[in-house]
Amino acid sequence: MGVGKSTVGQQLAGRLGVGYRDTDEDIVAVEGRSIAEIFVDEGEPVFRAIEKRAVHQALAGHEGVLALGGGSILDADTRALLVGHRVVYLSMDVDEAVKRTGLNAARPLLAINPRKQWRELMEARRHLYAEVARAVVATDGRTPEDVTQAVLDALELKEA
Repeated sequence: MGVGKSTVGQQLAGRLGVGYRDTDEDIVAVEGRSIAEIFVDEGEPVFRAIEKRAVHQALAGHEGVLALGGGSILDADTRALLVGHRVVYLSMDVDEAVKRTGLNAARPLLAINPRKQWRELMEARRHLYAEVARAVVATDGRTPEDVTQAVLDALELKEA
């Protein structure tokens, strides 16, 4: 959350000359409501099922840069589908997250005690991100342009 996946993903797609897609945007478009609204109205399990479908559809039909929601990695089937793809884990620490988002935006999983909850989320997810990632790129203190270049370098990709 707040790591810059959308900004970096769009820049990366532009530099590679490929399309960009974000599964969070897909969910909002299909459902006609925000992710926060889905969480509140339906609960996390329903949202995760919607997210799983969105990710699986995007992986099956998109050839460019694909940004996934941070919790999509929790699903074992999704992790299995990511094998063989060039997955990059954009990382940051809690202090950077506070600077970027204030941890007070409409983020349903951070509604109470956001610093503590962010740390707990990352502790639960970090090993899953690392499990599927070909590269880990730290974003702390870096511009989106620097992060984009670091991703290109880490994956040894050439610009279009």
